[in-house]
Amino acid sequence: MTTNSGPKPALAALLAATTLDSQLKTIADKVLAQERISQEDGIVLFEKGDVGLLGALANHVRERMHGNKTYFNRNFHIEPTNVCVFTCRFCSYSKLYKNREEGWELSVDEMLDIVKKYDGQPVTEVHIVGGVHPKMQMEFFMDLMRKIKAHRPDLHIKGFTAVELDYMFRKAKVSTEEGMRLMHEAGLQSMPGGGAEIFHPDIRAQICHDKVDGDGWLAIHRAAHNTGMVTNATMLYGHVEQYWHRVDHMEQLRRLQDETHGFNTFIPLKFRNKDNEMANVPESSIVEDLKMYAIARLYMDNFPHLKAYWPMLGRSTAQLTLSFGVNDLDGTIDDTTKIYSMAGAEEQKPSMSTAELAVLIRQAGRSPIERDTVYNEIRDFSNVEFTDDEFKN
Repeated sequence: MTTNSGPKPALAALLAATTLDSQLKTIADKVLAQERISQEDGIVLFEKGDVGLLGALANHVRERMHGNKTYFNRNFHIEPTNVCVFTCRFCSYSKLYKNREEGWELSVDEMLDIVKKYDGQPVTEVHIVGGVHPKMQMEFFMDLMRKIKAHRPDLHIKGFTAVELDYMFRKAKVSTEEGMRLMHEAGLQSMPGGGAEIFHPDIRAQICHDKVDGDGWLAIHRAAHNTGMVTNATMLYGHVEQYWHRVDHMEQLRRLQDETHGFNTFIPLKFRNKDNEMANVPESSIVEDLKMYAIARLYMDNFPHLKAYWPMLGRSTAQLTLSFGVNDLDGTIDDTTKIYSMAGAEEQKPSMSTAELAVLIRQAGRSPIERDTVYNEIRDFSNVEFTDDEFKN
C-alpha cells in the first residue's frame, strides 16, 4: 500500500484554479490532510460537490492507498434458490414460497456438481447467496459447506447474507454468536455484504419491511468479525432514500469498522428498476453513480477497499469508477449469476475471462492484480500478453 499523501500537481492545480464553496474547500483540506470528514461534510459533498472535484479527491485517496493497483479474483457463484419468504419491493429475482413453481431449488448434490465443474481451474472462491427458502435451513448449508471443503479444501467459501443467516439462526433457535461459530466451523470463511440496503428504519419500512433490520445486520457482521471472519458491506442507493440516509448508512458501517476492523470492502449497489414493484422509480444517472463512488471513498476512510460490481454497472461505467475511488472490480463471476441481471443490470450474462477483465482494467490505465478473497496478491497482470483463445467469443 502506497503512503504518498501529498496532492498530485494536477489536483493541486485544480484546487487552486477552482473557486470553491467555503464548505467544500474545508472538506477538501480535510481530505488532503487525511482527516476524517463528518456526517455533515458527507451531506455537503452530495448536495454541492461537482463530479470533477469529487473524482479528483477520491482518485487522490485511491492512489494514496493503492497506487494504480486494481484487484479482481477468479470466482464463481452458486445461487441455491430464488425462492424467498421475504417481499423486498426492489427485488426482481425472488419468487415467493407460495409461488415456488416459478423458481428453482438446488439440492446439495446439484450444488456440489457446480463446484466440480471448476475442478482443475484456478478459481479461488465460491460465492454462495440466494433467496431465503424455509426448507433450506442451517444444517442444510452446513452439510453443503462440509462437502465442498472435503472435495476442494483450498476453495474459499464466501457465503450468505445477513438476511439469510438471520433467518437460519432464528429457525435453528441459536444465538447470532453461536450460529456464526457453527457456520464458521462448517467451512464458512467470509461473508458478502448483501441485505444491508439502507439501514434507516423509515426506508426499510418502504422497501424491505419484513427482513432483518439495520441493527440486526450490523450485529451479524459484528459476530462474524469476532469469530475471525472478514466480511463486505453494501448499500443499495438511488431509489427512495435521501442523501442523508446514505450518509447515515455509511456512518454506521464506519463506526462498526472502527470497533472490529473486520470489513474488507464497501460496495455501493445501484438500484435497478426492471420487473419489480419499484419500476416507477427512475434509476440514477451515471454522473450520480460516479459521485456516489467518489463520496464513498472519501467517507469510508477506514475501509481498505472500494468495489464496483461490474455486472451491475456495465463494463464501461465500471472502468470510469476506477478514476472515482474504486480499486476493485470483483471477479470473473460466471453466467449463472441471475440476481442483478434479472433486475435490468447492464450485463445479462455476467462473465469475463481473466484476460478480458485484465485488459478492461489496463484500458483504464490501471494495473490488474489478481487477489484472493482476503486481498493477498496472487499475480500482477499488468504486462501479461494473452492469446486469442484466452478471450471469450
